[in-house]
Amino acid sequence: MPVPASGTARLLAGGQSGPGVLRPMVDTVLDALAHGAADRGGPLPAGGPAAVARRIRDAARPLIPDEGEGPHHALRGLVRALAHGAAEPADPRCTAHLHCPPLAVATAADLAVSALNPSLDSWDQAPAACALEALTCRALAELVHPHGPDPDALVTTGGTESNQLGLLLAREAAQGAPLRIVRGANGHHSVRRAAWLLGLPEPLTLPTPGGVLDPVALHTALDRPSDAPTLVVATAGTTDTGAIDPLPEIADVCDHHAATLHIDAAYGAPLLFSDTLHKRLHGLDRARTVALDLHKLGWQPVAAGLLAVPDGSALGALAHHADYLNADDDTEAGLPDLLGRSLRTTRRPDIFKIAVTLRALGRRGLGELVDHVCAAAQHLADLIEARPGLELYARPTISTVLFRPTGAPPATVAALRRRLLHHGAAVLGRAATPEGLWLKATVLNPHIQPGDLRGLLELVEGDTTP
Repeated sequence: MPVPASGTARLLAGGQSGPGVLRPMVDTVLDALAHGAADRGGPLPAGGPAAVARRIRDAARPLIPDEGEGPHHALRGLVRALAHGAAEPADPRCTAHLHCPPLAVATAADLAVSALNPSLDSWDQAPAACALEALTCRALAELVHPHGPDPDALVTTGGTESNQLGLLLAREAAQGAPLRIVRGANGHHSVRRAAWLLGLPEPLTLPTPGGVLDPVALHTALDRPSDAPTLVVATAGTTDTGAIDPLPEIADVCDHHAATLHIDAAYGAPLLFSDTLHKRLHGLDRARTVALDLHKLGWQPVAAGLLAVPDGSALGALAHHADYLNADDDTEAGLPDLLGRSLRTTRRPDIFKIAVTLRALGRRGLGELVDHVCAAAQHLADLIEARPGLELYARPTISTVLFRPTGAPPATVAALRRRLLHHGAAVLGRAATPEGLWLKATVLNPHIQPGDLRGLLELVEGDTTP
């Protein structure tokens, strides 16, 4: 059997010697991150896609050399290039998407997971992580469904996977009957994609001219004769505006028509951490399934999604058997069966960084961060309303603010956004409503200050000055 070169053998991150090998490499990474951020000098690299691709080509060549250049050289060059070419969510001018700056404690926790490399497809690959996931999932599910008989949650890669699981569980509960799906036009695109992937009929999409699903329109739609079981998909925190559907009224309509309710709260669910803002989610606990993400308004590194249910027995439809992972005699002997906890097989314990964050900050600590960014969004709206050259779409519900130069047509708004991106000056999103196209600022940086918000608006106004 060949013996690996001694230098290669000393590169492993695990084992008793692993931390000693890893520590200087982490220092190299941190230095390179700092240099890359300084090279970038703003929220986004300047020059657009072609310039970024050229710099990466120069830094990465040759990608597969005959002889390796060593870990520190490779890390120093590529990490610096990655940071130089990154969109930096910790920069207050980077507000385009539900793309949060991760907490340092969560990032450090993620390093531990990467070093140990557990996989949650069988207990013997991740004994402690398996137990911690079970505890943390139940604790988070109890926040969503405090009155459920046996709340539980599954860890997902985000809202898209959570929505797919919600539809899958509803399809299985229908026991072969064709499932009718009703959603609002304000909902996430992943619902339509999930229906397609699962072989379900195209969802009935109700217009939402006011930005939220109208319970009266929903009642009318459900009043149409149908023998099919129905799944209604509501949203608590839309991607475009952050709007929250009227959840109690929608739940009443679902109860009246014996329809199942799934709520996509990937954005809005962390309002539950806040002592005051949790009231905006009244009715969330009446859903059969709830999608939530903590890599949005929870400051976790991607990925950190969950699907919560009021009764863990609803997850039984996901049971799956593979003799080498969950043999019957092993399960009967007490080894946990993990295959029904995900549609994935190999699966890193993304719950670990969440558990560390919850312990480090507590519910109130996370709630204070939620309160701060929501208050900052309100302040940004105030600043926009005070400027004649800018117009506000609506007061923010969570932390998303839509605005544009007053009276600007869609082409002008789109071109303005692209110019700011090209120059690396600001990262703003775009959202279309019946009233036209808007710039979108999603405030997720808990360090953001009033001066940062004023500076962002000055950039926009300066770019529109003749």
